[in-house]
Amino acid sequence: MADVRKFIFPAFIFASAAVIFITRLLYNPEQIVQADTEEQARQAEMAAPVAEMPPAENPNGCALPASYPEDIHQWCQPINQAAAYYGLDPRLIAAVMLQESGGHPDAYSKSGAVGLMQVMPRDGLAADFMCANGPCFSSRPTMEELFDPQFNIDFGTMMLSGLISKYGDIREGLRAYGPMDSGYHYADLVLAIYNNYQ
Repeated sequence: MADVRKFIFPAFIFASAAVIFITRLLYNPEQIVQADTEEQARQAEMAAPVAEMPPAENPNGCALPASYPEDIHQWCQPINQAAAYYGLDPRLIAAVMLQESGGHPDAYSKSGAVGLMQVMPRDGLAADFMCANGPCFSSRPTMEELFDPQFNIDFGTMMLSGLISKYGDIREGLRAYGPMDSGYHYADLVLAIYNNYQ
């Protein structure tokens, strides 16, 4: 009986180490897995780093395809500036803008989001949104600031860039940028716009 007891503890340690090793091997987030379906390949393509998306320049210096509506094209210069500064594809910013406001700088949603990129301000309806530590948007700009198109594009692009960096891919960043209750629906809408306006 004593011989069996002296093997129990080492066997337990060995088994625990084996479980930890196998778990890390199976659930390693950095492990590269080859896509075995067309859907997985499409999702992997959407998750490509933003910096790898090449802008498609028009002869007039606008990095947006001519197929975008004029309501979006009129904001080409501030979109290009924000894209260059924050390292995003201008077409992605334009796709968010088209989905959010249709290019209308005075857009105001029923939830209180403001302007071209539909950013939640610290005042107005958004001031009533409470989080665990107080008002959810207390560090955000005011409605007045966000109704300025240049400021709104810059701030919205900064937010989007930060979310893409935080979550590691475009679709996840867009999911976080969109309405809380929409899940991936919002992200997929924006990506469809992005892909349709080439």
